[in-house]
Amino acid sequence: ALVACGVSGCAEPAPTPDDARVFLEEAEARLLDLWVDAGRAAWVQNTYITDDTTALAADAQTAVIGATMALASEAARFDAIELPQNLRRKMLLLKTSMGVAAPVDSALQAELSQITTGMESTYGQGEFCPEGEEACLDLPTMQRMFADVRETDELLAIWSGWRGVSREMRPQYARFVEISNAGARELGFADTGEMWRSGYDMPPDVFTDELERLWGQVQPLYESLHCHVRAQLGEEYGTAVAPDGEPIPAHLLGNMWSQTWTNIYETVKPSRRSRGYDLTRQLERRGVDELEMVRYGERFFSSLGFAPLPTTFWDRSLFLQPVDHDAVCHASAWNIDFESDIRMKMCIGVNSEDFGTIHHELGHNYYQRAYSNQDPLYRTSANDGFHEGVGDTISLSITPEYLVEVGLLDRIPSEDVEIDLLLRQALDKIAFLPFGLLVDQWRWRVFSGEITPDRYNTAWWQLRQEYQGIRAPVSRSEDDFDPGAKYHVPANTPYTRYFLAHILQFQFHRALCAAAGIEGPLHRCSVYGSREAGARLATMLEMGASKPWPEALERLTGVREMDATAILDYFAPLSSWLNQQNEGRACGWDVG
Repeated sequence: ALVACGVSGCAEPAPTPDDARVFLEEAEARLLDLWVDAGRAAWVQNTYITDDTTALAADAQTAVIGATMALASEAARFDAIELPQNLRRKMLLLKTSMGVAAPVDSALQAELSQITTGMESTYGQGEFCPEGEEACLDLPTMQRMFADVRETDELLAIWSGWRGVSREMRPQYARFVEISNAGARELGFADTGEMWRSGYDMPPDVFTDELERLWGQVQPLYESLHCHVRAQLGEEYGTAVAPDGEPIPAHLLGNMWSQTWTNIYETVKPSRRSRGYDLTRQLERRGVDELEMVRYGERFFSSLGFAPLPTTFWDRSLFLQPVDHDAVCHASAWNIDFESDIRMKMCIGVNSEDFGTIHHELGHNYYQRAYSNQDPLYRTSANDGFHEGVGDTISLSITPEYLVEVGLLDRIPSEDVEIDLLLRQALDKIAFLPFGLLVDQWRWRVFSGEITPDRYNTAWWQLRQEYQGIRAPVSRSEDDFDPGAKYHVPANTPYTRYFLAHILQFQFHRALCAAAGIEGPLHRCSVYGSREAGARLATMLEMGASKPWPEALERLTGVREMDATAILDYFAPLSSWLNQQNEGRACGWDVG
């Protein structure tokens, strides 16, 4: 290119598309090395929490943040020139590749990394020490107690005790918001929330409207489920504890965060007599251990035509809770080298919930391996909801038919237990939907300044009441920081992906069942053993993020728009039953 010179000096030549291509190739190579280093450090910090491993993980993350911010800032010089779609897409992915951006100031980058790793370690090491008891309770123990205990005072003590862990995060989180917003603004975004929403191949405001459209499709089904559950809890505990027409107290729903309600199935099921099947009991009867649980998941993917997991997966994964040191037990799937070193981190329990979670996490691992031949910036899912949705899609195929085929059930339950099985599924999938939406609704408003630090907790419970119809069981104040009691907040993991996953998984499932040629009710379909469904799925997985997500969705489903009608198809028999049960009941709740 010609260089223009004048009395004030010579101007830099305008960059060209070839310059952009070279820049991106060098950026991807540099980032890949840093991602691998940070992944190794984070793995050690997550599986062996000490001050040293936390510091090492923070240093590695600081290096990633620093390099990404520098490269994203440098990429701005290509904003004004025409670029091929492929290169323009990579420029955007570069800017949105981090869950957090930091200013170019190296001191602020280091501070941000220390805050994020510190909050995550606080969460991972958190315990509740009941008064008068010798032993303290870690989170996995408390989660198991929530699944089994039905005495309200004990549940309330556990619920409150865990939320004592997050109080100390409050000032750290406020500082985290300040620094991450400054970094996002340097990249041209209004705040961190807008940066997150910019990664969905549509304008951020349009994406927000899209979420509300999808929620509107499923909200009536959620409200019917809520009405029935509240009425049954009123029968169990008395309407003074769970009053009609009011939000449900959060500690009564069988889960530390009230995000899924499966553990109270026995309380709200259609009949008090035992019907259907208990997968946890079946696993125990057959002597299935933690490792064999993972083998069942691997065999499912093998039946679809996917290659077996590598030996390194079995050698390097964490399957059991360590007995001699702290670890982050929250289940997650890892791709350490972005090629073949895939791992699972999970403190597995032999139960129905973890059986499904394993299939979910393996969905991540097989997706990671499928797109490993893409360019580094494309080695992720079409959007983050796709990554979560793939594993959940496989979990939908854990039907009675599948369990009989793999020897975990002796026979398929009779059709008269259909509502029981759908209700159990709805307590997991449908109950989760508003929680999946509201976590980031809170964070986006925090990032934008609409929710200020002096209203963190108040606003959190306002959103939980508005979307979920759930209230805190005891008085909460701004000394508390209840959002931090949910892993994804201190870990800074965007959460809208889980809401999208719960929409997409049913859309994926319906398409895969059609590809497998399976007719009949959608909730009885399992694609286990279908090479046709596996081939359709693999085609989408291999794309990674190389194309906008509507193209990836079309590759699997034949349509380009996310659609919740598959959920309504799946739960149609339950929806009719709930409407019958709720006749004469005061449904809904006061939003305050």
